[in-house]
Amino acid sequence: MSFDLLLASSSRIRADMLRAAGLVIQIESSKVDEDSLKAALLAEAASLRDVADTLAEAKARKLGQRYPGEMVLGCDQVLEHAGGLLSKPETRDAAREQLLRLRGQTHRLLSAAVLYHEAQPIWRHVGTARLTMRDFSDSYLEAYLNRNWPDLDTSVGGYKLEAEGVRLFARIEGNHFTILGLPLVELLTYLSNRGTIPA
Repeated sequence: MSFDLLLASSSRIRADMLRAAGLVIQIESSKVDEDSLKAALLAEAASLRDVADTLAEAKARKLGQRYPGEMVLGCDQVLEHAGGLLSKPETRDAAREQLLRLRGQTHRLLSAAVLYHEAQPIWRHVGTARLTMRDFSDSYLEAYLNRNWPDLDTSVGGYKLEAEGVRLFARIEGNHFTILGLPLVELLTYLSNRGTIPA
């Protein structure tokens, strides 16, 4: 069976968004060493926008070179807070600490997507959203973690906006799909204009 895109990611939410938009996709994890690449970029004082874009391209390139005839999509999302980068929490304690740091504060999510075809990047976009958390209580935070851990360990912010995590926020500025980790509208516009999908 033919497909529209090869998604170089094991992200369930990205796959769900693409399928819900009517795309036929195949999924294969690119197995890029994200931590090493991210550390090298930060050591070179790369902007967080460049970090997201470079990670997305690395994923697309790895599979794009293996499947040059396919349209390969690489994605990455980073969270910027107070000039620094936060990563997916590996433990419940790390999630609590991260959410306490973000409580009452504004942070940015940068969601990058890069398309490869014939072993070359043909399109890229980095979407940005600003999110402000409310000053939630310690007791609510503990109850939230009780109900939602360990599902939060796949979220760069330690929350899932598509689920109960939306209750942590006072203000959200930005595209919903970008917040979920994929600039979907921009991607669909490109694919439509290119003739890859019917428009």
